[in-house]
Amino acid sequence: MLVYSKYINLSHINKRLIHLLLIFYGFHFAVPLSRCIFAKNLIMGHKAGFVNIIGNPNVGKSTLMNAFVGEKLSIITSKAQTTRHRILGIVNSDDFQIVYSDTPGILKPNYKLQSSMMRFVDMAITDADIILYVTDVVETPDKNQEYLAKVQRTNTPVVLIINKIDLSDQGKLETLAAMWKEQLPNAVIIPTSAINKFNIDPILKQIVELLPEAPPYFPKDQLTDKTERFFVQEIIREKIFLHYKKEIPYSCEVAVEEFKESKDIIHIRAIIYVIRDSQKGILIGHKGSALKRVGTEARKDIEAFFENKVFLDLRVKVQKDWRDKDQNLKYFGYE
Repeated sequence: MLVYSKYINLSHINKRLIHLLLIFYGFHFAVPLSRCIFAKNLIMGHKAGFVNIIGNPNVGKSTLMNAFVGEKLSIITSKAQTTRHRILGIVNSDDFQIVYSDTPGILKPNYKLQSSMMRFVDMAITDADIILYVTDVVETPDKNQEYLAKVQRTNTPVVLIINKIDLSDQGKLETLAAMWKEQLPNAVIIPTSAINKFNIDPILKQIVELLPEAPPYFPKDQLTDKTERFFVQEIIREKIFLHYKKEIPYSCEVAVEEFKESKDIIHIRAIIYVIRDSQKGILIGHKGSALKRVGTEARKDIEAFFENKVFLDLRVKVQKDWRDKDQNLKYFGYE
């Protein structure tokens, strides 16, 4: 049986009170009174909450997030640490609003960027209404036990997702589920295959059952908290992860410096920042061939994302040690 009290997390109480008080005193978030969230949706029986997805690298958190939301909000590659930011994906119905939160994979930080990434994870544990702890059929509970201990200490409901069951068999899965049940006895355990979208509906039903009663935190037509520029940056970064090896993907960051949208075309200028001059040469490639491949593939995905033609101007600059400089991390949205 799950142990849960929606009044334990004081940060949530403050957030909900502020949300309601702002509306009560006239801050209607730039919508007319007839469309005001409070007036329209604060009704008995409506549920809303933050469902935060945490887990170790490469267990399929981002694939699950995209399956839940029905859109590709989080980039996906076979490499660890692809996700760096905390990304919200919002799912709405007449009776509920689920605010999913994809987070970076748990790791031991080696530089300030990774420390910032782990702060996103720490926040996700403390401000969740429901924690989705994602594992797979390969890893065991002894990996990154520090964060597992944090989940064990929380009073927040936990749904444990064992992903990639298409790579295992029934016997091994039952053994693994028993091991996890010892670690998280109050958790609901659901096996799934995110890549095949198997068993996604039972997870949704469990989430809706556990959601607290609350008005929506976002307008009902909102999909995410991120900007258009953010998704352009992530699409470009995904292509870098797909086409470069070793330290190159982990040394790169992308910033959109210009985004001009017209009826027929979107003009985008983006900069890929690297740490060293040698990385710049590798990223560009012989006569610019490598960078051209990244730009071409990214442009096609950006066009599909916005359903419009795109002109993408992609350049590379060196910003030495940006992963350890507070000013750079703040510029890139990590502080």
